[in-house]
Amino acid sequence: MVEIIGVRFRPVGKIYYFDPADMKIDRGTNVIVETARGVEYGTVVIPNREIDSSKISSPLKPVIRIANARDDAHLKDNIARAKDAFKICEKKIADYGLEMKLVDAEYTFDNNKILFYFTAYGRIDFRELVKDLASVFRTRIELRQIGVRDEAKYVGGLGVCGNPLCCATFLGDFQPVSIKMAKEQSLSLNPTKISGTCGRLMCCLKYEQDAYEDLMKSTPKTGAFVSTPDGNGTVVEVNLIKGELKVRLNSAPEAVPKTYTRTQVKTIKDGRIVVTKEEIASLKNLE
Repeated sequence: MVEIIGVRFRPVGKIYYFDPADMKIDRGTNVIVETARGVEYGTVVIPNREIDSSKISSPLKPVIRIANARDDAHLKDNIARAKDAFKICEKKIADYGLEMKLVDAEYTFDNNKILFYFTAYGRIDFRELVKDLASVFRTRIELRQIGVRDEAKYVGGLGVCGNPLCCATFLGDFQPVSIKMAKEQSLSLNPTKISGTCGRLMCCLKYEQDAYEDLMKSTPKTGAFVSTPDGNGTVVEVNLIKGELKVRLNSAPEAVPKTYTRTQVKTIKDGRIVVTKEEIASLKNLE
């Protein structure tokens, strides 16, 4: 077992483990730590805790110190300077005519580097831009391309539900979502219905997926051949939440399908939920 604390460097960023160095550090405490990109200022979100050493991929770096008033003032100054750097970089991008969208700028706490985050549709040759920025700021420059999901996380906003974006409020890491999840949840495969503000599949498709998968174990799928109190038939529609199925009976193929509960039918041959090639092609940009 290894004693750790969990630190975040952004409000909803990834959690990194550090060695508390024999200090008792409470949640919400600001600390100064050494990272792969230099000395950084972060906030403790997981107080002292012991975890299995197998969950640690490399030796933990110790906490340098608990942040003091001077560190707080330095961070505030860096944030103000980063806003100015953002404006300068944005103007330089326009001057060079680069097809990239600047999303954020950030100074490392020790001021050894400025990071500029941007989105673009393809590869961008920004070598001349980096040289120009280095001559302006007299420090190391790093341009980092991020995805549209990351952009939404950085910028924030409101989702179609009317609430602040999940990724900008509590999702530390993005969960894998797929078109098949939408189909298993009987959602319309209309891009405007299942995509979020970022233009990708909504992260909330993952929230109820385990419940849907559990219900599918006891409920015949669309296309299943089942036996009912009125004879055999084929399932044409399923409501997993209500546990109801509409079945077209073999004895009356032209009649309106009859509704049964999952406990009233017995599966003879189950159906399959398949995402067709046409559906994949039409929605390929959402995943």
